[in-house]
Amino acid sequence: MSKKIKRWVKNEGDRELLLSFVKNMDAPFTVDIEKGIREKRSTDQNRLQRLWINEAAEQDTIGMTAEDYRAYCKLHFGVPLLRNENETFAELYDSKVRDRVPPFSYEQKLEFMAIPWDMHVTRLMTIKQHDKYLNMMHDHFTNLGMILTIPNDIDWVQGRDY
Repeated sequence: MSKKIKRWVKNEGDRELLLSFVKNMDAPFTVDIEKGIREKRSTDQNRLQRLWINEAAEQDTIGMTAEDYRAYCKLHFGVPLLRNENETFAELYDSKVRDRVPPFSYEQKLEFMAIPWDMHVTRLMTIKQHDKYLNMMHDHFTNLGMILTIPNDIDWVQGRDY
């Protein structure tokens, strides 16, 4: 079984690194190139997600920690989003969690979203899906009266009037 290596070429520096990498590989090997493929989610999105979770925990009035908010967001926003847009995730989640007999309680589902179980949800998202997820988080927290930092320089903010 061969190891698959994935590289994202976003600029000329990335291209040069890839060329150097290929030049140093021992033959034989196979290369697949797809135009326009991007990373699953951006580091800016990850930082903003973490910032908002921490800010929600700092403004908490019901005893939830940052990890509790993280689990809550994954279960309430991430799972429905991926179930609607990722058939493989929907089938797996439904068979292992949603349709389980006996059914998991709400508290058990939240536990699966948090450390140490940490069910993969946001790390499976594309940049566009993570954008939707962040918008859902923003709307939820601000509707609760929480104040969230809105950076001006994050490229995922498209068409939102914060």
